[in-house]
Amino acid sequence: MDNLKEEKQTNSKKVVYQVFTRLFGNTKTTNKPWGTIEENGVGKFVDFTDKALHEIKDLGVTHIWYTGVPHHALVNDYTQYGISNDDPEVVKGRAGSPYAVKDYYNVNPDLAVNPAHRLDEFKQLVERTHKAGLKVIIDIVPNHVARKYKSISAPNGVEGFGVLDDTSVTYKKDNNFYYNPNEAFKLPEWKDGYLPLGGEKNALIDGKFDENPAKWTGNGARASQPDQNDWYETVKVNYGISPDGQKDFDTLPNNFDEADYKLHYEFWQDKDVPDSWKKFKDIALYWLDVGVDGFRYDMAEMVPVEFWSYMNSAIKTKNPDAFLMAEVYSPDLYRAYIRKGKMDYLYDKVDMYDSIKHIMKGYGWTDHIPVVRNKFEDIEPHMLYFLENHDEQRIASPQFVGKAEIAKPAMTVLTTIGTSPIMIYFGQEVGEPGAEDAGFGKPSRTSIFDYIGVPHHQRWMNNGKFDGGQLSKDEKALRDFYKRLLNIAIHNEAIMGESREIHYYNKEHTNNYNHRVFSFVRYTANEKLIVVSNFDEETSYEFALKIPKEIIREWKLNKKNYILTDLLYGEKNNLSLRNDEGSIKIRINPLQSFIFEVL
Repeated sequence: MDNLKEEKQTNSKKVVYQVFTRLFGNTKTTNKPWGTIEENGVGKFVDFTDKALHEIKDLGVTHIWYTGVPHHALVNDYTQYGISNDDPEVVKGRAGSPYAVKDYYNVNPDLAVNPAHRLDEFKQLVERTHKAGLKVIIDIVPNHVARKYKSISAPNGVEGFGVLDDTSVTYKKDNNFYYNPNEAFKLPEWKDGYLPLGGEKNALIDGKFDENPAKWTGNGARASQPDQNDWYETVKVNYGISPDGQKDFDTLPNNFDEADYKLHYEFWQDKDVPDSWKKFKDIALYWLDVGVDGFRYDMAEMVPVEFWSYMNSAIKTKNPDAFLMAEVYSPDLYRAYIRKGKMDYLYDKVDMYDSIKHIMKGYGWTDHIPVVRNKFEDIEPHMLYFLENHDEQRIASPQFVGKAEIAKPAMTVLTTIGTSPIMIYFGQEVGEPGAEDAGFGKPSRTSIFDYIGVPHHQRWMNNGKFDGGQLSKDEKALRDFYKRLLNIAIHNEAIMGESREIHYYNKEHTNNYNHRVFSFVRYTANEKLIVVSNFDEETSYEFALKIPKEIIREWKLNKKNYILTDLLYGEKNNLSLRNDEGSIKIRINPLQSFIFEVL
């Protein structure tokens, strides 16, 4: 394998639809801050009906990431089902963070019509999703677990995290957690008016949480009393790295960036790995047996890359087509986590998302898009693009750009410029602004911590009809745009072909073309596309877009004129050749894009 140039993917484009599972089917519109499950409502697995899944598939989606499926800590009484109550003082919000997992071998009881049969209800959802022609992704959060992790659903012989730990020492290779011996855990000092459950009285809110000795907190904070801004609701998992940074496990040979998952799998077969590694590998294989098609890994860079080699090679050995995507926010680690860690896809947050956000806000230049892509040219097929997810501000929120339509040129570029997957967040396609004050956390992001309704999405859901019946004209038009764009991405082979920017050539040679416009071409032997987008919210542009001679030659174009058809909305245009250079007379409106096919 050429280490400098990853092999291009030849399969069709992947489109991930992230959905916050407990919010999707909720029809209640009360939206009371800190509201209970009865007051504000909650969605269930059964709300993903055949009709709902059909509409998601028709939007142009290939994979659904069901966020918040594993059983996490929450403030609700399920003791009749053998589930212990969680202390609200170590739960964020009332519905709880999906990243404070309490039992990895079962699912969130809030999501089931009958919590006693919650796993069966999830399995039925997996079957419906597959029947709709979609793949299923769920979260695995290896860096940390809930402060009160207790699996009541683990298979026989499987011990929960920390059950066999030696708590008399800070660190031991096969301990699942780190400890502060002879020190009890203390709750954070609450600041800025924060009180658990918004100050509501609760029998479990007493100013203390029983944990002795104290464990290190999920973000790596070692103090027995974490800060309020620490991930105090979680405890950090030990992967065999001592407090002073020593690794109690084998490292990969130097040439293993080029080795495939089979060689990685073989490498680990005779190695003695830390207990936490084995536990998470078994968890992943368990969910594959349930029917899950892949995983999204939270904060993957906080876990050693060797573990990912161990786990992902085991997953790929069981299911070579498993879809593995992860958060890694340090660009200098991207190649290690892809090549050594055997990740399929990483969020391109720090470079592409941040750059596109600046352009959308009006002060970034489109010139930076090729700079980012060139920086990661060798790993481009692995860089997953997005404009929204549960961690980021909604596009339509005032804190981002305040208008969902401003995303249209950015989505066009991100969806069509590369071979890597594109991801959208439920409600993005109808302009959801995330304006609700749900309780824990503030507006601009749709709450992941509390029970809440999602108004624009609810209008599309239309009381379970999933037909957009309550959407406004503008919201319908926005969803129609997303549907057109995503279907172009998954059905047109050029989107997985060659990609060449023509932006800089046009900046140099084309009058009236500037840094608020961006253009590139996508092509295979059978299909040739020209993409041009206007990121400006107010200004229309008229120019003669140039197609450089070398592209004309590569495309083997030799007639004077070619008809162009815009795949988005059907507009016709002409490509004319003069002195072997192509030219297209274009008038492009504010926020408009064209995806011209050369006929």
